[in-house]
Amino acid sequence: MDKEERKTINQGQEDEMEIYGYNLSRWKLAIVSLGVICTGGFLLLLLYWMPEWRVKATCIRAAVKDCEVVLLRTTDEFRMWFCAKIRFLSLENHPFSNPKSITDKISNGHAVHLTENPAEEYRHEMSKHSQTQTQQIRYFTHHSVKYFWNDTIRNFDFLKKLLYGINEITVKVPSVFKLLIKEVLNPFYIFQLFSVILWSTDEYYYYALAIVIMSIVSIVSSLYSIRKQYVMLHDMVAAHSTVRVSVCRVNEEIEEIFSTDLVPGDVMVIPLNGTVMPCDAVLINGTCIVNESMLTGESVPVTKTNLPNPSVDIKGMGEELYSPETHKRHTLFCGTTVIQTRFYTGELVKAIVVRTGFSTSKGQLVRSILYPKPTDFKLYRDAYLFLLCLVAVAGIGFIYTIINSILNEEEVGAIIIESLDIITITVPPALPAAMTAGIVYAQRRLKKVGIFCISPQRINICGQLNLVCFDKTGTLTEDGLDLWGIQRVENARFFLPEENVCNEMLVKSQFVACMATCHSLTKIEGVLSGDPLDLKMFEAIGWILEEATEEETALHNRIMPTVVRPPKQLLPESTPAGNQEMELFELPAIYEIGIVRQFPFSSALQRMSVVARVLGDKKMDAYMKGAPEVIASLCKPETVPVDFEEVLEDYTKQGFRVIALAHRKLESKLTWHKIQNISRDAIENNMDFMGLIIMQNKLKQETPAVLEDLHKANIRTVMVTGDNMLTAVSVARDCGMILPQDKVIIAEALPPKDGKVAKINWHYADSLTQCGNSSAIDSEAIPIKLVHGSLEDLQLTRYHFAMNGKSFSVILEHFQDLVPKLMLHGTVFARMAPDQKTQLVEALQNVDYFVGMCGDGANDCGALKRAHGGISLSELEASVASPFTSKTPSISCVPNLIREGRAALMTSFCVFKFMALYSIIQYFSVTLLYSILSNLGDFQFLFIDLAIILVVVFTMSLNSAWKELVAQRPPSGLISGALLFSVLSQIIICIGFQSLGFFWVKQQPWYEVWHPYSDACNTTRNPHWNSSHIYNETEPDSRNIQNYENTTVFFISSFQYLIVAVAFSKGKPFRQPCYKNYLFVISVIILYVFILFIMLHPVASIDQVLQIVCVPYQWRITMLIIVLVNALVSIMVESFFLDMVLWKVVFNRDRQGEYRFTTTTQPPQESVDRWGKCCLSWAQGCRKKMPKAKYMYLAQELLVDPEWPPKPQTTTEAKALVKENGSCQIITIT
Repeated sequence: MDKEERKTINQGQEDEMEIYGYNLSRWKLAIVSLGVICTGGFLLLLLYWMPEWRVKATCIRAAVKDCEVVLLRTTDEFRMWFCAKIRFLSLENHPFSNPKSITDKISNGHAVHLTENPAEEYRHEMSKHSQTQTQQIRYFTHHSVKYFWNDTIRNFDFLKKLLYGINEITVKVPSVFKLLIKEVLNPFYIFQLFSVILWSTDEYYYYALAIVIMSIVSIVSSLYSIRKQYVMLHDMVAAHSTVRVSVCRVNEEIEEIFSTDLVPGDVMVIPLNGTVMPCDAVLINGTCIVNESMLTGESVPVTKTNLPNPSVDIKGMGEELYSPETHKRHTLFCGTTVIQTRFYTGELVKAIVVRTGFSTSKGQLVRSILYPKPTDFKLYRDAYLFLLCLVAVAGIGFIYTIINSILNEEEVGAIIIESLDIITITVPPALPAAMTAGIVYAQRRLKKVGIFCISPQRINICGQLNLVCFDKTGTLTEDGLDLWGIQRVENARFFLPEENVCNEMLVKSQFVACMATCHSLTKIEGVLSGDPLDLKMFEAIGWILEEATEEETALHNRIMPTVVRPPKQLLPESTPAGNQEMELFELPAIYEIGIVRQFPFSSALQRMSVVARVLGDKKMDAYMKGAPEVIASLCKPETVPVDFEEVLEDYTKQGFRVIALAHRKLESKLTWHKIQNISRDAIENNMDFMGLIIMQNKLKQETPAVLEDLHKANIRTVMVTGDNMLTAVSVARDCGMILPQDKVIIAEALPPKDGKVAKINWHYADSLTQCGNSSAIDSEAIPIKLVHGSLEDLQLTRYHFAMNGKSFSVILEHFQDLVPKLMLHGTVFARMAPDQKTQLVEALQNVDYFVGMCGDGANDCGALKRAHGGISLSELEASVASPFTSKTPSISCVPNLIREGRAALMTSFCVFKFMALYSIIQYFSVTLLYSILSNLGDFQFLFIDLAIILVVVFTMSLNSAWKELVAQRPPSGLISGALLFSVLSQIIICIGFQSLGFFWVKQQPWYEVWHPYSDACNTTRNPHWNSSHIYNETEPDSRNIQNYENTTVFFISSFQYLIVAVAFSKGKPFRQPCYKNYLFVISVIILYVFILFIMLHPVASIDQVLQIVCVPYQWRITMLIIVLVNALVSIMVESFFLDMVLWKVVFNRDRQGEYRFTTTTQPPQESVDRWGKCCLSWAQGCRKKMPKAKYMYLAQELLVDPEWPPKPQTTTEAKALVKENGSCQIITIT
């Protein structure tokens, strides 16, 4: 394909798309118009549904730079097509057309890129568009984003530096008429319209009217819910979309403008009392306290500091580009609430606008809600396949009806109507509504237990989860940490641990000063708030935090946002003369420390630091706290105790959270103003190691029990945390994620350095046996299939991999071949940055795990969104960070969600199987009757479809979830052995008994071709049957509805619908038994009683309406026997043969899953499919012999791999020579 004809936009991003250019073709348009007329408009509908066909049918290929229409295709797994029309933006009267006025345009809110020479920047931008500088710029709009033609890269580009519209996230609420047209043009409703027209021509008015009423109710409810969602989203966005903001203009003038006029490059003044941000902006002056719960679900206020000045970076990082993701601690995001600002005397808190409109974080969020990605799930793909099968069956019936009618010399009109009618019978019109019912009920039940869902389709997917990742702090463990004690260091030696920090001896020590200043706490309405860890630390020393007023700052110099001081009772009365750090003048009466500059905590750096100054001291102090390993690496080696690693390991093994502190005196040449512009790297080095703070992070009470339930249910659990490795391993052992007898293999990966290749060192943490015994773990010792009860007899040791974020990144980059193997047994991932959590979820999904993620929503947003089922433990009712939000911050919501997911999935299967059987039963009834030129009556159809089918479908979905999780999982798709056997066996049974009744009635001695004066019931001699005799004397039936075959087939088929409904309404192990579904039980009993009553005791008026003829009482009893035998056979096959025999013997449902901690468990559908391959080779002959899930295949491979798992104290190196496929050869060195 010519490169000119195909381009890629948004390369490397989530919304990457291929773009093709087309021009309108008049001759193609003429042919299509003719086709539309010939097909009665159907071709137009087809082209409306298929954008790709529409463009290709009416246009010819053209170069992208000259095209009139673009065709877009997403590069993800969905490969969705979109089309957009090219539009033109005239530059002749555009404000940019005069370069001389560019500086004025910046001041008036039109320029967009902060640069020292705006005019030069402008010329550079305009040169990209030289071909249209005085004419027009070509662009198209897709999903609320404008893409302009960029001549430099010869492609359309989402330009961020030239043309911006109004700063507004507009969610247009479509008119009811627009929504109605869009909804009515849905293929499902078009098919219903076709059905209604067909039935009306055949004088099936009542049923047609019933379908019309159903459709109207469905459309109205759908329109109401869609419009309600649009209105809610519009109100949420519009609430703060237009506000008045102050911006700095030339000569420091402040101008008030509407937020809609903001453009990137504007300098916005953040008001003192806070505001809701109308755009994304980066702080350049001052500090802000921000509530970001709208974006993250995390209600703890976040401190945002001003962007450091790169020009004074000691490492020469002046070329570093600003990125909202990298510099999020300095970025105020659109939609978040600035609670308060900390300002400097005489200076305003300022921020530069960086993104506006739909480009902002809130805009992208709104776009993701407006244009969600389709949910890809095997169930839905199989459902379409199943519908195609039904269409194929309908095609057979269609051909049979035409041939049969021609042979019987029927009229052409009757042939057309009857043959089309068979299609409307086979594809059930109520299927979509029936499938949705189960999910809606599950959503309601989840809401009752405090789980809110913004993506209902994912409920079904949650039924398949076989691995759940948990964040540690606040998820598995308590949110609040308790201070266990401190261990100070002096002269590179550890003191003994101390419990009480709040005492006179330590009050003026640098250790306590670090605890008092190195935090991100702030006072909001007089109450201290911030990170829970910081709060506990600050409360432990008992100090007082004061946010300084302007008058107080004058004492210290110009800048002093926050002051901390100890309570008076802690201060000694005399001045400590021996304090070498103090100057030789007398100390002031008060001792307090001012926080001059704060470098907030960074997940990537794993530390935070502050620059502080003791009142009266000339030199400033730098304090730092963070992960012990990181802090120690930034300290002078001579200040770090030699036994540092041993002491740290001792604490972390016990599950303590350890934080290290460091300090250094800054040079006197570093003035207040220099500190404001200095980079954190210049501060955070050459420190003195001061000691450790030991925090106790207790497990939540429910954690061990919930993990136990998940393990029993054969669901793997993985810990993903930002905490220390050994602490995480300790917590994993405490909560039962790692059993006491299990081995933990720590993978320490080192990147390439000094010409050496990347390598992994394997360490065995706290082995039960001697390290020297290399056979302590042997690959044969990994239990893959353990029968319950044999665990005691097998002295086998399982293993788990643990690694930190740095090692994980190195392995991802240099050891791609090892990643799947590590995913199979990786249990603890420590020191993981937010983006690494997302990468981990993707890596697990790549080996075919269905991954759940449970976190607090703060730094887990990416992982929560990426997982198949992400659940955020947030107190907010609905967090947009994840598909599910639990109102109660407890992981007990995870089993609840999986249980409901499994129940909803099984309900979907039950409903789908029932609807398929309903179609086939009715299809076969009509086909049998067509053979004698008869059909079911209008009211017979009405009774079956409304009274039986709809009632059953909407009540059979009400079964709630089973009370506990079981080891087996439901199949993920409809094309599996168990479900195919179930459906096919019931189809054969129903067809068999219907055929039996149809042909047996003809063998009866009283049988004759029915006519109005037929007297099979001997009504002239038997007064009991008089009522039916009156009916028999009615006018002749022109459509031959009334006959003995029709009556027989109607009664047998009516019972068959109820029989399969009961057979398919299964309870355990995923749903409550059907007898607990009271509405379903009552509905089925009422229907059974009614049909039995009209069959055994005919009522003239009912017989007349349903067009039933009189048959002898003996035949009625015979029909009852047929129905009873049918019910017995159906329920025996479904409940006994399928569930008891095939399920346990042939399908071998998770036999190995009974060993509750097995990590390489075979999912049930795999064994089901294996059975399916043998018994249903005609349907599944194309399947390969290997297991479908990659992790299963890997597990089998690793069983026979003598080199796996790696032996203790060995190293794996990545070979320098890279093979053609991009993987590295791995060599192991002992």
